[in-house]
Amino acid sequence: MRPSPVVSAIGTEALAFGLALAAAPGALAASGPLPQSPSPDSDVATTMAEALERDLNLTSAEAQELLTAQEAAFEADEAAAQAAGDAYGGSVFDTETLELTVMVTDAAAVQAVEATGAKADVVSHGLDGLEAVIDDLNEAAHQPGVVGWYPDITSDTVVLEVLEGAEADAEALIADAGVDASTVTIETTTQSPELYADIRAGLAYTMGGRCSVGNAATNASGQPGFYTAGHCGSVGTQVSIGNGRGVFERSVFPGNDAAWVRGTSNWTLTNLVSRYNSGFYATQSGSSTAPIGSQVCRSGSTTGWHCGTIQARNQTVSYPQGTLHSLIRTSVCAEPGDSAGSFISGTQSQGVTSGGSGNCRTGGTTFYQDVNPMLNSWNIRLRT
Repeated sequence: MRPSPVVSAIGTEALAFGLALAAAPGALAASGPLPQSPSPDSDVATTMAEALERDLNLTSAEAQELLTAQEAAFEADEAAAQAAGDAYGGSVFDTETLELTVMVTDAAAVQAVEATGAKADVVSHGLDGLEAVIDDLNEAAHQPGVVGWYPDITSDTVVLEVLEGAEADAEALIADAGVDASTVTIETTTQSPELYADIRAGLAYTMGGRCSVGNAATNASGQPGFYTAGHCGSVGTQVSIGNGRGVFERSVFPGNDAAWVRGTSNWTLTNLVSRYNSGFYATQSGSSTAPIGSQVCRSGSTTGWHCGTIQARNQTVSYPQGTLHSLIRTSVCAEPGDSAGSFISGTQSQGVTSGGSGNCRTGGTTFYQDVNPMLNSWNIRLRT
C-alpha cells in the first residue's frame, strides 16, 4: 500500500489522512433489526457486478472483466510504487482499456515501472509536487465562490472548482496562496457540495438525527464499534441501532470528517455491507487502496447501493459547515441521509461518505473519507 504522507491535526486529534484511496464498506449489525427503511431504485442490484452493469452501463461480461482486471491492478500498483521509489507520482486505472498507468517524475524510473506490467508516464510535478500546491491553497484565505480543489495527476495540475460567475474568487485564492497559476486548472460548476447527514428517517443509526454506519471494527481493547463521519456527532454523542447502544469516542470535523463509535450494549459485528432490499454483500476482506479510475460502490440508507469511479484523491471541499481536506472524489451518486455510509472497491474497504452534490436521479459527485488513516491513527482493527 502506498504511504499517506499528509497529516492533518484537528484539536487534540491527529489523523494521517493522505493519498490512500479508500472507500470503506463494513456495515455493523445490531442484535436487533436495523431501523432502515431506504427507498433505493426499483432496479435493485444484488451483486457488485450487477451494480456496475446498472451504474456504468456495462454488460455482464464487461463487469466481470473489469473486476478481474482491477484486482490485478491493485497488485501491480503496489509493485510499481516500490519500483518507482521516490519518483512515484501516482497512478490511474482506465476502466475502458483496463490499463494501469503510473506517473513518474524521473524518466530513469520508466523501465522499472513498466517491468511490473504497468504503463509509465513522465510528469513534472507528480503527487508530491501537487501536494505542495494543495497545502498552499489550504493555507490561503477562504473564497466564497470556490467549492474545492484536488490534484489531477493525469493533467499534472490541481483542479480548482468554482461556482459559475465567481471565477474572480478562484483567481483571488491562487494569488493569496502564492502558487504558480500554471499548476492550477480552474473549472466551473453549478452545484455546491453539501453534507449528507440531514435529519431524515430511514438511516442506519440514530443520534438525535440519523446517519449511516461505515466500517465495523474493534478497538485496541477488542471492544466493538464502527467508523462513521465526524459531522454526524461530537465526542459523547449517544447512538442507537435497533436495541443496540453506542457512543462517539472520537470525532474530527471540520478539517477531516472521521469518527469512531464504540458499542456499549447489544452489538454483533460482521464484515457485511448492506445492499438493503437485496440483502448483504459479505466480502469485506481488507482496506487496500484502490487506484484512481477504479470502480467503487457505496452503501447508504437513503438511496441504497450505487457504484461509480474514483476520480481523485486529496480533495479539499468547502462545505457551509467548514472546510475539509484529504477527501476522495468519486462519480458515485448519493443524497442526504447516505452520509457516513461505507465505500468498497472489490473486496477492499475504502472509506465513509462525507458529502457531495447532485442526486441519484440525475447523477452527481460524492466525497468520502479514507479509512486507513483512521485505522492507523486510532489503533482500530477493521472487521474482516
